[in-house]
Amino acid sequence: MAKTAVYIQRGEAIDYKNTTDERIPANTVILLGERIGVAGGDIPAGEVGSIHMNGVFEIPKKAGTALNAGDNVVFTEENGIDKATDDVMGYAVENAAAEAAAAKVKLIG
Repeated sequence: MAKTAVYIQRGEAIDYKNTTDERIPANTVILLGERIGVAGGDIPAGEVGSIHMNGVFEIPKKAGTALNAGDNVVFTEENGIDKATDDVMGYAVENAAAEAAAAKVKLIG
């Protein structure tokens, strides 16, 4: 028998349950397994909100790391955006100098 699917939502933004005891502020970068999303609005503790899984966002990056447009990137809480060696989470959409505080990144959902 064929496997069937049930449509849930488009996927540019997805529902996300805040399982913490604190509010997640709008525009917070959220790790979702090997992907990242960006909170579309405040998500109260224990509630469901939306996180953007596609789009271009300016995100803080690792100090001293230069990026070229097209470089694959990864995100960690401690460093922010960094060059990816594996677990690619997006790519730089323009050059970012080593001394720049942030990089413009295309999320790959």
